[in-house]
Amino acid sequence: MKFQISMILVGLLYVMPTFAYDTALAERLGQFYAPFAGKSCAKSLKMIKPEDFVKAVKAENKPLIIDVRTEQESAIYTISLADSLTIPMNQVFTKDILDKLPTDRKIIVTCTGGHRATAVAMGLRQIGFKDIFVLKGGFAALAKYLTPKTAY
Repeated sequence: MKFQISMILVGLLYVMPTFAYDTALAERLGQFYAPFAGKSCAKSLKMIKPEDFVKAVKAENKPLIIDVRTEQESAIYTISLADSLTIPMNQVFTKDILDKLPTDRKIIVTCTGGHRATAVAMGLRQIGFKDIFVLKGGFAALAKYLTPKTAY
């Protein structure tokens, strides 16, 4: 009896790793990240520096700014530009939101530090949006850059 229990436990040790992750999801993620390879990877992220962000929002053809932080975060501070939206990351890829996003103008995605914005921007590019940028360093970098002189 002890031997049989031992064999079952040993068998489980060999079988359990096969259930350690979702293989179908891993395959989909592998396909998703496939375009991000080699030297083009960093360029494909399309990061925009805070100074270029300020220039863009001052330009005649203003970009759409999307803040992907949570409602609680954006309740404390947010971008109050006319061409800005606050859409939490978990809601961006709903049909209603995607139908509202322009396909013919620049979109800049931002969050606190740039990480969530990068994930959202990558997803938007993968589904066909072309002119998607990420505010490099997010609100944290923008706050460091902005002064009364640079904001005007």
